[in-house]
Amino acid sequence: MHEHELWFTALLNRYCAAPANALFQLVGYHTEDPSKPWSNYIAMEILVILILMSAALVLRSSLSVDRPGKFQLVIEGVYNFIAGLAQDIIGHGYRKRLPWFAMVFLFILTSNLLGIIPSFESPTMYYYVPAGAAIAMFFYYNGQGIREQGLLGHLKHFMGPVLLIAWFMFPLEIISHLIRPVSLTIRLYANMLAGEQVTIGFLAMAPWVVPVIFMALHTFVSFVQAFIFMMLGMVYVGEAVAHEGH
Repeated sequence: MHEHELWFTALLNRYCAAPANALFQLVGYHTEDPSKPWSNYIAMEILVILILMSAALVLRSSLSVDRPGKFQLVIEGVYNFIAGLAQDIIGHGYRKRLPWFAMVFLFILTSNLLGIIPSFESPTMYYYVPAGAAIAMFFYYNGQGIREQGLLGHLKHFMGPVLLIAWFMFPLEIISHLIRPVSLTIRLYANMLAGEQVTIGFLAMAPWVVPVIFMALHTFVSFVQAFIFMMLGMVYVGEAVAHEGH
């Protein structure tokens, strides 16, 4: 399918084509057009990262205990919300995992909301991006389980509560865990793609009044999907690191 090149993607292709081609050749990937190695979804991901890094620098330069600004209060509110959710779902040891979930939530939320801005697209409307985030979450929660309980202790979670039925439960649990990144990908990708297409369609038909409603709906869906992705990740981590005493 032909992809319309966004202006930011064109900018990267004009000035940063050589580094992209070198990187792709390093991993054994060959682009159809070496003069345009950057795709829209990669360019939008880079833009999201730049936005988040810029926001972090602005926040760091204006941090204040006595007179916090509005931006700091918003970020503190988001952080406290994620911390409270993690404490309820993960429980013991939730604090050391907060940076990961805060990063996941902010990355997905910013990616989702980017599509509302004219001349940009949500990178999460391309299945590569939700799939990458889902695979990262899969490795993260399994890695946390192994780190917390050791490999054998982590594998015990796959055997069920009764040892006699472990032979039956183990393959079912393996299949269930392998399906998790697929379900995370489809949920985020399908919702963001549908929201993007509906917004674009109504913008073309009625460029003023009607799209405002759908843009508000797109914003709501963006928050909900980022929240669901993060919350499910917390559930998976909570299951992986759970001890009998907690």
